[in-house]
Amino acid sequence: MAFALGIGPDRAATLEVRGHKSGRTIAFPVVVADYPGERYLVAMLGQQANWVRNMRSGDGRAVLVHGQREDVSLTEDTSADRAAILRRYLELAPGARPFFDVDRRAPLTDFEPIVDRYPVFRVA
Repeated sequence: MAFALGIGPDRAATLEVRGHKSGRTIAFPVVVADYPGERYLVAMLGQQANWVRNMRSGDGRAVLVHGQREDVSLTEDTSADRAAILRRYLELAPGARPFFDVDRRAPLTDFEPIVDRYPVFRVA
């Protein structure tokens, strides 16, 4: 609730997606990571995170809430930038750090082996 009201860390938000089975709107707390001119969401719980399954089975439409509502489109990112995006995400999301086996200050080469474990979505 605090995330949705815009209370909390600057990058904290609530992601609202349509449930792929129920069709109901489901809300998840997220941290928005910026990386050269773009915004990204990372699934700290990995491939089986509920919001990831919902996005993959849906049309990519969602709502980001941080003080105000923003209709967004999420596209899964498979670029070579994912290691850098994951590192940036860990800089901004201290609550996510226990879910990663790589320290946020590690070199990018340490992030490369784990990029497939943590889905990254570009926010448009």
